[in-house]
Amino acid sequence: MTEAMIEFREVSKVYGGTTAVDRLSLSVPKGQITVFVGPSGCGKTTSLRMVNRMVEPTSGTITVDGQDAAALPAAKLRRSMGYVMQAAGLMPHRTVVDNIATVPRLNGVPRGRARARARELLDVVGLPQALASRFPAQLSGGQQQRVGVARALAADPPVLLMDEPFSAVDPVVRHELQQELLRLQRDLGKTIVFVTHDIDEAVLLGDRIAVFAVGGRLAQVAGPEELLRAPADDFVAGFVGRDRGFRHLGFFDDAGLAVDGAASVGRAELGSVRLEEWAVVVDGDQRPAGWASPNAPGSLMSGGSLHRAGGSLRTALDAALSSPSGRGVVVDDDGRYLGTVGATAVIAQADRRRAQAQRERASRGAAAEAEEEAG
Repeated sequence: MTEAMIEFREVSKVYGGTTAVDRLSLSVPKGQITVFVGPSGCGKTTSLRMVNRMVEPTSGTITVDGQDAAALPAAKLRRSMGYVMQAAGLMPHRTVVDNIATVPRLNGVPRGRARARARELLDVVGLPQALASRFPAQLSGGQQQRVGVARALAADPPVLLMDEPFSAVDPVVRHELQQELLRLQRDLGKTIVFVTHDIDEAVLLGDRIAVFAVGGRLAQVAGPEELLRAPADDFVAGFVGRDRGFRHLGFFDDAGLAVDGAASVGRAELGSVRLEEWAVVVDGDQRPAGWASPNAPGSLMSGGSLHRAGGSLRTALDAALSSPSGRGVVVDDDGRYLGTVGATAVIAQADRRRAQAQRERASRGAAAEAEEEAG
C-alpha cells in the first residue's frame, strides 16, 4: 500500500457559525495526484489551504510526511511546498526568471544558482528560453500558468498544492496544460493535491478523487474508474453525471483500436447490388453517405455519427451506438471511409487502456516508495 504523504484526521474549519470543512479524515498518497472536486462552497479550497497553513484548522490534525503541520513554522512549511493558484500570482515587477527563482532565493540559494535553476525549469514546463527576461504582462494566460508551475517546482518540493490552476484559461490551453501536468508527473512523481470544480478534469488527472459535498462533507474517495462505476450516494451520482459510465472513454485516444474492412458500396450502384450484410454507402470521393441494409434493397439509410481516426474512444463508441447497423464508421482526416468498429471492440480497448494506466500509476507509486527508501 502506498504510504501517505498528507493525513487529515478529523479536521474541521468553522467560520462564525458556518462549517466550511466538517471532520475531514483523508490520506493523500505519496507520489500520486489526489484531486479535490465538488461544487462551490464545499470546502475543497479551504482543505487545500489548511495543508500549508494559509488557513488554520479549527480542530483536528494535519500531518505532512509524518510531522504535525501545526508544530512547524508556517513560513518554513509553505516554502517546503509548491503552490500554484488560479491566476498564476506572479509578481508583475519581476521578470519570468526572477519569479521562478523566488522560493530558492528565500531559502538562501545564491542568485546566480537560483536563476540557473529557473532557466532549467523553463525547459521542463515547455517554455522557450527567450521568455526568461520578459515580465508577466508580456505573456499569455497559458504561459503565465506554466511559469507558475515552474516557480512551484523551483525548490524541488515533494508536495505541490494546485488550486484550480487551469480554470482561468480557454479550453484549448487548458487541455494543453493538463497534458503537460501529466507529463511532468510521469517524470517527477510529486505528491500533488489538485483542486477543481470540473469532474472531467478530476477524472483525467486524478489517481484518486475526493468528492466534497456542500457543507464541507467528504462524500467519496475513490480512483477514477470506481468513482464513475460506483458513486457512493445520490449526491455523487448527480455530480458525476448521468453519462458517467462512458465519461472516461473521452480521455483515451483510439491508438490500438482494430478497424475492420467492412463492405462498402458506391452510391450509384446501390440499386443493383444484393447484400447479405450491412454495408457502408460511399460517394465518388469515398466519403460515407449512409448505410445499406440487406433487408431493404436499394434503400439508403441515414443515421449514426462518424468517428475520425485518431480521436477518442468516446467518439468511437458514440459512432457505434448511434449507427443503425451497430457499427461505427471510421473516416480519415479528409472524411474518407476507412472501415467500421463495433461497441464491444471499443469497450475492450478501453479496458486494456485502463489496465495500462493503472499499471503506470502503480509503477509511479512504487518508484516513489523506492526513492524514499533509498533516500
